[in-house]
Amino acid sequence: MSGNGATREAAPRKIGIFAYRSGAMDFRIHGLDPAAFMPLFAMDDVELAARRAARTVADSKPGFPCRITLDDAEPGTPVLLLNYEHLPVDSPYRASHAIYVSAATQPFDAVNVVPTALRTRLLSVRAFDGNGMMVDADVADGNDLEALVGRLFASDEVDYLHAHFARRGCFAARIERA
Repeated sequence: MSGNGATREAAPRKIGIFAYRSGAMDFRIHGLDPAAFMPLFAMDDVELAARRAARTVADSKPGFPCRITLDDAEPGTPVLLLNYEHLPVDSPYRASHAIYVSAATQPFDAVNVVPTALRTRLLSVRAFDGNGMMVDADVADGNDLEALVGRLFASDEVDYLHAHFARRGCFAARIERA
């Protein structure tokens, strides 16, 4: 880092279909564990309603971002809309919000790869310390997520990030250092 606070970015290299800047902060994004949601798919609508959940069918793409696969459900796919406590911390930032999940059994899990549901949306990214306190936040287009992740993780104070879909405010995914 130079005296004026600027950093020199390395040239991008290709990993699969995604550009990745060598020397950048490695990060990991993973979808939610499907085991927590599978029993809900066997419930009828009355049982789901008692748990503040609803069954619906994806009728457009994009539109129903599954938090397991971190991709939008294909039209015609059954999904559940439910309240999920994504930040179960003992701090003022404890939080839950509505999310969609499909009956997918394989969660997204990759290093230095931004999944489709995040890549194609405006995101609010919130940085938390080890005590569950928010220490920074910003908004970025999904195509610019790597740069924001790198900037936020440049602080040793930051333990993990939460990405939210900015327009609806829904939790999208947790981002960790790889």
